[in-house]
Amino acid sequence: MASLKALKIRIGSVKSTQKITKAMKMVAAAKLRRAQEAAVAGRPYAERLEKVMASLAAKVSVSESSPKLLAGTGKDQVHLLIVATSERGLAGAFNSNIVRAARRKIEELLAQGKTVKIYLAGKKGRVLKRFYPNLIVADHEMGHIKTVSFADARAVADDVIARFEAGEFDVAHLFYARFQSALVQEPVGRQIIPVAIDVNAAPVSDGGAAVEYEPDEESILADLLPRNVAIQVFRALLENAASEQGSRMTAMDNATRNAGDMINKLTIQYNRTRQAAITTELVEIISGAEAL
Repeated sequence: MASLKALKIRIGSVKSTQKITKAMKMVAAAKLRRAQEAAVAGRPYAERLEKVMASLAAKVSVSESSPKLLAGTGKDQVHLLIVATSERGLAGAFNSNIVRAARRKIEELLAQGKTVKIYLAGKKGRVLKRFYPNLIVADHEMGHIKTVSFADARAVADDVIARFEAGEFDVAHLFYARFQSALVQEPVGRQIIPVAIDVNAAPVSDGGAAVEYEPDEESILADLLPRNVAIQVFRALLENAASEQGSRMTAMDNATRNAGDMINKLTIQYNRTRQAAITTELVEIISGAEAL
């Protein structure tokens, strides 16, 4: 049985930890509101642009002069997986869920005989190096980012597009966590290069009007396609920011409550041990008095 001194030290240690987890929960809750507003505000534009690009890609006849981001390389042998995670831990299962979704896709592609490359955007994704040390081709530094901006997403997108144009891969997939609530963050994996054409999706309505392109379809797509990649990466970073704070707030709330439960159990154990010590001392005193 632990001594009274050891129990008292342990109770004090758990109380200190409880104060830290409670403070972290409050900080995450404060950050969550701003991150959630940014993520929700960015969804309509990103989703609409994605639908427009898919619709245009379905209408435009692909030829040798078509942008590679639209037409692709004509192959799907080499796949690049962009795994976007956070820079910090203590966020529950947020990062592990994204990594797990990426690993499922990696195993699926490897089973099909495809070549897989991994592009890390976030320090917590480096856990993939333990499983696939030879598949990591880039580790984009994100530690300097405090508030996600479009310039940060553009830096990642430009690097990925440059690698695509250099012929390093044929298809790119983006993995992140879509924010639903502080309790639920859904890991998502979507193809961003080349433009994924969903044959089952409803076409974007143009109101029945005749659409004319100026200067021409290829020129417009050449400008919109890189922008679409950057916007999809930006959406992923915004969703991740909100998901990270929501998951951290929930994790720290659970940790605070668990610390409270542990303090109660240790306090009961401390009181019982103290009572037993007092009883033992009384018995020794009474026994000594009777011996006299």
